[in-house]
Amino acid sequence: MTAERPAVEARGLTRTYPAAGRPVLGLREVSLRVGRGEVVAVTGPSGSGKSTLLFLLAGLDRPDGGEVRVAGTDWWSLDGAARARFRRRTCGFIAQGMALLPQATAAENVAVPLLLDGVAPDARRQRVAAALAAVELAGDADKLPDQLSGGQQQRVAIARALVARPAVVLADEPTANLDSRTSEQIIELMLELNRSRHVTFLFSTHDPRVMKNARRVVRIADGVLVDGAQAAAAEAAAVAHVGG
Repeated sequence: MTAERPAVEARGLTRTYPAAGRPVLGLREVSLRVGRGEVVAVTGPSGSGKSTLLFLLAGLDRPDGGEVRVAGTDWWSLDGAARARFRRRTCGFIAQGMALLPQATAAENVAVPLLLDGVAPDARRQRVAAALAAVELAGDADKLPDQLSGGQQQRVAIARALVARPAVVLADEPTANLDSRTSEQIIELMLELNRSRHVTFLFSTHDPRVMKNARRVVRIADGVLVDGAQAAAAEAAAVAHVGG
């Protein structure tokens, strides 16, 4: 019997950035496997490489070495157009700051991936309505981003990431700049989507609440994955702090 392919698999990822004097290391020989339906949090200090890792996993940045496969497909085996199409259909991405179009309504923001994919208008409207209903914004479809709270804007970003029914959603600091109550609501929403739709979630985060609710926590420091026992001890301390 053939083993199920992982949702996300990275092997030996290395990424450096040019800088005055000498290159700056972003990641060094990072390997990570995320199973289908998992909820995984990647944590570590600012500048440790969390966002770099997520952008590489989403095919938004190219590693200097190593490879990334999502649902069995190597990002860099695809040309630019095919890579963008595969991302829209298979791998939702939620960026820090949400990146909503300010002059577009909630429904129009959510529809963007479907417009780019050429989905017919009737089907597009149905899928946008279903995505907004899933994040409890059915009554806010015609509102502009500045008419929504920060938490509601984040829900729009989640709906946009989910509207194409991807197998994997990558979220870069999904609770950043949200208050505690809204953060908890966003976390619970994503966990419910994981339970009900079996969507795989991979977060980068500083938020102990996200770590507490993830099925698995991976720690990164100075561009390198930390030993599992060290990671467990560090995240247990963070969670205990929140609980206290």
